[in-house]
Order: sequence, then structure tokens, then C-alpha cells
Amino acid sequence: MDHLWLFLLAALIVGSSKGGLASAGTLAVPLLSIWMDPLLAAGTLLPIYIVSDGVGVWLYRREYSRRNVLLLVPAGLVGVVLAAFLAPYVSAALATFLTGMIGLAYCLQAVARRLRNIARVEPFNPRRGAFWGVLVGMTSFVSHTGAPPFQAFVLPQRLPKMEYAGTNTIVFAAVNLFKLPAYASVGLLANVEWRSFLAMAAVASVGAVLGRKLAQALPDQIYMRLIQTILFVLSIYLVAVSAGEIA
Repeated sequence: MDHLWLFLLAALIVGSSKGGLASAGTLAVPLLSIWMDPLLAAGTLLPIYIVSDGVGVWLYRREYSRRNVLLLVPAGLVGVVLAAFLAPYVSAALATFLTGMIGLAYCLQAVARRLRNIARVEPFNPRRGAFWGVLVGMTSFVSHTGAPPFQAFVLPQRLPKMEYAGTNTIVFAAVNLFKLPAYASVGLLANVEWRSFLAMAAVASVGAVLGRKLAQALPDQIYMRLIQTILFVLSIYLVAVSAGEIA
């Protein structure tokens, strides 16, 4: 495989996101898209997501928000099914643009609240959660960028740090499994080189363990600010790249 170091770096990023650096994993597809088709990049990385998901679920098997998981997982399945049917009619650029706008809207709202010294905790709302969960499934299906809608719903609840990380890991582990049959049916897994996959899987597994240790070590406030900063940078990137394609 050409540019193996790039694939290994992407695998490390994916693994670290499953270990607790939530939303960092969504940087992996853009990273590989530097030199390959984004859809092929998404297909190449899906098996790595699933391997690191397994490690992440084991690491967070006791730390997650049960009610968020029970709501967002089935909603995510609905989103994946809808995306599979709508994919031929909606461009990946438009879906990516909307995903980035969702992330930016949340970040701007969070900054506005901070400037006004508002630290309100938004309660768990099943109706809102069902809406955001469907968007998680749809945007994740297109380009593994389900973090912005997930965070738009879960971050305002201000869950404990490790509970938030575990919820993120378990929800996306389920969503990635839902995507596997659809990706296989349209040939996005055909270009996976399985020998390179083993090296990437090993790196991703190490990344998951390192990501959890880093999440545990960071103070809660710094951890959440880091997640929001990653989300903001990612959202800017998604909007900029997709806006050029739409135009």
C-alpha cells in the first residue's frame, strides 16, 4: 500500500477517538482524502473503526449514559437506512457541508453562552435526541462525520467526562456495524488490503488505549474544551472543502 504511514496515522487517530478523544476520529477521512477518493477512504477505514470500536466498548463497558445509548443507537440505525436510500440523490458534498454547519452552529452557541456566563445544563430530551440520532446515522454513513450532531445533543447535557466518552464510543460502535452491510453492497470494501489492515488495526488498538489514558489524565474542563476545539476546526474544514465542491 502506498503512503502506508498516512494510513497508520489515520488508524492512530481513529483509535484515539474510540479511547476517549471523541470527534478526533472524524479527521481520519479528510486526512486520507488528501490523496484518494473520500468514499474509498471511508470504506478503507470502516474495518479499522470497527476493530477500534471493539476495544473502545470493552474499555468503557461500565462508563456510559444508558438512556442516551438506548435512544441514539436505534435512531442512528434509522439514519443509516435513510442515508443508504438517499445516497444516490444527495451529493456527498452537500451532506458534508450540512454536517459542518451543524458543528459550527453548536460551537457558536457554546461560545455565546460562555460570554454571557450561562452554564445551563440542558435536560435529556427524547424528541430532540431522536432527531439528532437520525442525523448521526446519516452523516456518519456518508463520511464518518457523525460527531457534530452527536455533540449538539449530548454535550449540552454536561455528562461526566468518562461517561460522555463511553457514550460516544458505544453509539458509534453500533452505527459503524449498521454501515457495514451497506458499504459492502456498494463495493466500498473491495479495495481494502488486508495485510495493511492488520498493521492499521494494531495501531488503532494502541491508539484506543492511549486515548483513554489521555482522557483520564485531562481535567474535565480542559477535556471538554479540547473536544469543542476539535469540533470547531473539523467543522470549518468540512464547510470549506464542501462549499468549494458545491460551487
